[in-house]
Amino acid sequence: MSQNEISKTDETGIDKSQLSWDAWDELQTPPPAETEFDRVVARAVSRRGFLGSMVAFGSAAAALGTLGNLMSSTSAEAQQAASRIPFKPVPISTDHTIHVPEGYGWKPLAKWGQPLFSNVSDLDPANGVSLENSDKVFGENTDGMELFVIGDHQVIAINHEYVNPDINLPHREKGNPQNIDEVRILQNMQGVTVMEVAEGADGWQIVLDSPFNRRIHHNTPMKITGPAAGSDLIKTAADPNGTDCLGTFNNCGAGRTPWGTYLTCEENFNGYFGTTDAAFKMPDDYKRYGIAAETRYAYEKFDERFDVAKNPNEPRRAGYVVEIDPSDAKSVPVKRSALGRIKHENAAVVVARDGRVVVYMGDDERGEFLYKFVSNGIYVPGGETSGLLDDGTLYVAKFSDEGTGEWLALTPETTGMKMDEICVFTRQAASKVGATTMDRPEWVAINPVAIEAYCALTNNSYRGVSKDGKPRTNAGGEVLALNAANPREKNEYGQIVRWYPENADHADSKFKWDLFVMAGNPTVHKDSYAGSSNINEGNMFNSPDGMMFDSTGLLWIQTDGEETNEGNFAGQGNNQMLAGDPATGRIERFLTAPKGAEVTGQTWSADKRTHFVGIQHPDAPFPDGEGKLPRSTVIAVKRNDNAMIG
Repeated sequence: MSQNEISKTDETGIDKSQLSWDAWDELQTPPPAETEFDRVVARAVSRRGFLGSMVAFGSAAAALGTLGNLMSSTSAEAQQAASRIPFKPVPISTDHTIHVPEGYGWKPLAKWGQPLFSNVSDLDPANGVSLENSDKVFGENTDGMELFVIGDHQVIAINHEYVNPDINLPHREKGNPQNIDEVRILQNMQGVTVMEVAEGADGWQIVLDSPFNRRIHHNTPMKITGPAAGSDLIKTAADPNGTDCLGTFNNCGAGRTPWGTYLTCEENFNGYFGTTDAAFKMPDDYKRYGIAAETRYAYEKFDERFDVAKNPNEPRRAGYVVEIDPSDAKSVPVKRSALGRIKHENAAVVVARDGRVVVYMGDDERGEFLYKFVSNGIYVPGGETSGLLDDGTLYVAKFSDEGTGEWLALTPETTGMKMDEICVFTRQAASKVGATTMDRPEWVAINPVAIEAYCALTNNSYRGVSKDGKPRTNAGGEVLALNAANPREKNEYGQIVRWYPENADHADSKFKWDLFVMAGNPTVHKDSYAGSSNINEGNMFNSPDGMMFDSTGLLWIQTDGEETNEGNFAGQGNNQMLAGDPATGRIERFLTAPKGAEVTGQTWSADKRTHFVGIQHPDAPFPDGEGKLPRSTVIAVKRNDNAMIG
């Protein structure tokens, strides 16, 4: 989830130019006048009494039978003594550059507008990127990424989540496009870049003209597979069979399969579809996904594919996990509908004990859910894999207050819905089975050296609060009451939940859980908002977002939060990246971002001596200096002694 540049102040007096996607959704879809509060108030009140005295969860304890037993007993001294974190932590920063620990350095690898091919010029600071070149350069607002070793080549696939029209169309006084050519420029800057990279005397560089290099964007042909393929819910006049579509949207987090393909995840797709037809009646299912008449970039004014009055099924063809083969630049990306249609953050893949493929996914919106897909088929290295992500069962998580949980199957029997409806209206299906509302489930990370998984719950300012005398709800009208996994009212800091599959098997339907960390500010608060016992003045942060484990089992945490450095966020500085040790709970700050930037997306070189990190939507003058356009950038971080760092 990221900040965005859109049209300026409208007739409501609200300056939309810096709204987050969450704030945009709230503006387009105000909270309902009536909720199901009466049905759940008793449960909420009883929990408040139980949870109100809670100090903060710890990080090293296994999930035990009661909430109190989830607290940490690991001392700070023990954490320090046992830590595997191999760097001296960096302090906060509030400036416009990047800071890494002593003994480390960084250089840019790829910047928005940088060519992928030798016959393409670099970004023109005065005019941006031309239409002709806009699908031949590194895209805007880098996000999730993965590196693949293909023969002797290293290839990075990387997402481009959204655009900043005020920057990307610098020749315009107002950023939003005014014709179809400008729409195409913005469409081409989003999606995915696949590029070969290599390390030389001057560091890491894009390999120009590599046969692996390609751009995938809002108009790239794609296939739709799984239970939704061929459904009347997704057929259009341009695609009467419901199996072929164009484009991938708001590509946020990512993942990789054991068979070497890239999974890019469509998140806030709702902001791309709208209409200028005031008489059009929005379908009932639009509300749950935040689809409204107004869009972020005014596509619908110039490209009728995005006008829902003319193409009401088009938004139902977005919101999926898309599989891409980075080894074949001519391959057609595939939208895997069996993995559900939600605001996907990322897709974390692991092979279960019996060889079935498990995919964990978060739905990044306040009060939405955590999901798991388990294939019916078995993964066999070198065997057929094309249908593994099309045939299986989708589950949603239910967390108990006692530190246990279960995965609830989304099937026609449990939901009363047809399979294509479950895959297209996944949020509605999850609500029917009673899933636990979460504080914006973002990246899921799977520990490579232990049978456990983690999910960043970035924040939720709606949790346990009211507006106009009515409790806040998710988009489905479910009251955001306190629960053990999401225990704080008006949760501005976020937390990371961790679960342990029953029988040490990721395919099992039961799990135990605890909270690895609760972010907070101990310099401002003395209660649960100070954070858990592994948070202190030297490592505090807010809004955990991106997460990835390195090969040694260290958890690298990236933030996308408030950087005002004031009030509740005093002393927290710019966004940052930290390393956490699951064995001890210790967390230390590794990198601080330029002012205005989110730290998002990361991967490692094949030899683990370079850590690639994404810097999204920085303020000027990063990285090119004063007077230049700010450019979203992937950086390469190395140790000065060239030792391994991941």
